[in-house]
Amino acid sequence: MLSKKTKYGIKALTFLARQEDKTPVAIADIAKAEQISIKFLESILLLLRHSGFLGAKKGKGGGYYLIKDPKDINMAKVYRILEGPIALLPCASHNFYEKCDDCKDESLCAVRKLMMEVRDNTLMILENNTLADIAF
Repeated sequence: MLSKKTKYGIKALTFLARQEDKTPVAIADIAKAEQISIKFLESILLLLRHSGFLGAKKGKGGGYYLIKDPKDINMAKVYRILEGPIALLPCASHNFYEKCDDCKDESLCAVRKLMMEVRDNTLMILENNTLADIAF
């Protein structure tokens, strides 16, 4: 299940992408518009800023803004930053692979086979969508 952190992160990015003038938006404005706790949103936006998606301006007229064009923000990258691995099992993950303790032979594991198919299809959808695709 998608975490609230990821859900709210995507909602905040979408909100920022839809700003016509691309000027910084105060956290309070984003939080109010998207019904997100300001404190929780601060931690999400900080993570997105450190990941290179957002810039921030302090002081009067300050806030967060996109530093990349929405068409250049791939949703698979956003997902991995906010949520972690795309695969539902560590043994099915490309980037975070770990062998399962209870598995005798991965090549015969029906659960792994199914979860790899889920991963591949989820990855295809995320890789083929940008922030521009979902925001407009």
